[in-house]
Amino acid sequence: MAIKNLLVLAVFLSVLGGSVANSKGLDLNYYKHRCPDAEAIVRRVTVQYVSRQTSLAAALLRVYFHDCFVRGCDGSVLLKSPNKDAERDAIPNLSLRGYEVVDAAKSALEKKCPGVVSCADVLALVARDAVLVINGPWWPVPLGRRDGRISRKSEVNLPSPFAGIAALKKNFFDKGLNTKDLVVLSGAHTIGISNCGLINSRIYNFTGKGDFDPSMNPSYVRTLKKRCKPTDFRTSVEMDPGSVKKFDSHYFNIVSQKKGLFTSDSTLLDDPETKRYIDTQVATAGSSFNKDFSESMVKLGFVEILTGNKGEIRRKCAFVN
Repeated sequence: MAIKNLLVLAVFLSVLGGSVANSKGLDLNYYKHRCPDAEAIVRRVTVQYVSRQTSLAAALLRVYFHDCFVRGCDGSVLLKSPNKDAERDAIPNLSLRGYEVVDAAKSALEKKCPGVVSCADVLALVARDAVLVINGPWWPVPLGRRDGRISRKSEVNLPSPFAGIAALKKNFFDKGLNTKDLVVLSGAHTIGISNCGLINSRIYNFTGKGDFDPSMNPSYVRTLKKRCKPTDFRTSVEMDPGSVKKFDSHYFNIVSQKKGLFTSDSTLLDDPETKRYIDTQVATAGSSFNKDFSESMVKLGFVEILTGNKGEIRRKCAFVN
């Protein structure tokens, strides 16, 4: 694994145009002297949880994504509010889960290196290690993020599952991510699970006339209707049927067959660049997906980060100091 990781890291260094270390204040060896076992501690805790419940891999990846898209990767999604007005209280975040894994990793770190490792860094590492547990790709996580002190429900404006390609591209561009990052990170839906409540209008009453979204494969709609009755808002639905427990490129095959669960999945066929990427992954059995996903995850980890004297190092991830 060590040799493999070094080879992958060498690729990242060339892709990012130099050293990841000290880029925007982050460093792969940030805790080398003050908490040398930080990554090992986080990995041990993550493996304990995810190996027992593999669906946590998708859940934790989702928490990280939702954190980075609001105020950047600052751990603000982890904060609780007595008034229920924090990010985690916003409707898109009510279904987030896996907080206990981050809290357990942070607690273990506090026993070893109190007041050193930020919750933002813990979440970044947990997301990476959770994917690795289910045999997904590895990526380097430069460290040194600090924790935000502000978390507002009103600021949660995430890429919507109901959005078209133009809105999605703007969401990503606003965070310094490009069209390729959009389609690549959408590939995380290969391990995603949703519910009937988010798709019922799409399959039963798309335009208010009792119809379904014409961009969907009719046979897929029939399959979904067997699982989701019109008044069912709770039953779970796999986003990559038949491959939900495996992190692979199969999601792109599903989308190419017009079986994307959300509008945000199907609309990837509406843009030349995203469609070309999907077609390439289908034709090559996902030959570059793991590498591409890893590169986009590194980029995501730099979104609007706090470093230096900004923010703080929380003692408990759910509360400011």
